[in-house]
Amino acid sequence: MRVIFMGTPEFSVPVLDALVAAGHEITAVYCQPPRPAGRGKKDRPTPVHARAEALGLEVRHPVSLKGAEAQEAFAALNADVAVVVAYGLILPQAVLDAPTHGCLNIHASLLPRWRGAAPIHRAIMAGDAETGVCIMQMEAGLDTGPVLLRDATPIGAEETTGQLHDRLSQMGARLIVDALARLPDLVPVPQPEDGVTYAAKIDKAEAAIDWSAPAGEVDAKIRGLSPFPGAWTRFQGTRIKCLASRLAEGQGLPGEVLDGALTVACGTGAVRITRAQREGKGAQDSDTFLRGLPIAKGDRLEG
Repeated sequence: MRVIFMGTPEFSVPVLDALVAAGHEITAVYCQPPRPAGRGKKDRPTPVHARAEALGLEVRHPVSLKGAEAQEAFAALNADVAVVVAYGLILPQAVLDAPTHGCLNIHASLLPRWRGAAPIHRAIMAGDAETGVCIMQMEAGLDTGPVLLRDATPIGAEETTGQLHDRLSQMGARLIVDALARLPDLVPVPQPEDGVTYAAKIDKAEAAIDWSAPAGEVDAKIRGLSPFPGAWTRFQGTRIKCLASRLAEGQGLPGEVLDGALTVACGTGAVRITRAQREGKGAQDSDTFLRGLPIAKGDRLEG
């Protein structure tokens, strides 16, 4: 098929690779423009931009698709379908209607649960037992379109957003290739009105750990905000990002360290921090971390 690909971050790259490997003709790749990054603040192309150029594909990065000129350029590609995954721009109706089979979105949740910007983070933070990927026919609403295919997967008891992100990216790549192969025979299924939730963009203000919360909530926050922005706590004025954890046995005052292995009491229950990072340092497993910053039984961590 003649495919327009629209994506920006690392999550989208395996999808682009899968479409190319499946033999589809990528007529153009749309992504967000390069932005200043690094110490020198030089413009850096997005992961999709860099990968598309390496594949020898045409890259376009308009700042908007609302203008007639941008929409005409899109329509002139005469695509059979557009595949959209974490692109970052709202698609006007003229763009949604331009390809013969419209625009298909790869969304990292089991719609209608977790429509919106941060479905992977929110699924873990909410303690969901499973999540998945949906191939959705795009329409004007926010992730409201009918679903063509879906695939579910359990969320591991110690899985972080970073780990789940990588798994869902690969799932999405496999599922979109399957969808395009079967597209004429797939029947769009409208999303039910019951069960709609919204995955709001992650705000860094959410990242402080409240040790008075139940252990399940603390554990889910740590894993859900890892690796970015990273749930954080303080010890003797030092800010610590907690990047991996598991539920543990124990009781104590909220924030009290219960042993020499970073098991910390919560409002009820306890959490063992298994990976952490000090300001200005790299992430480390807890045993290595504790050699650089000893935290002993009876110490207190603060939110």
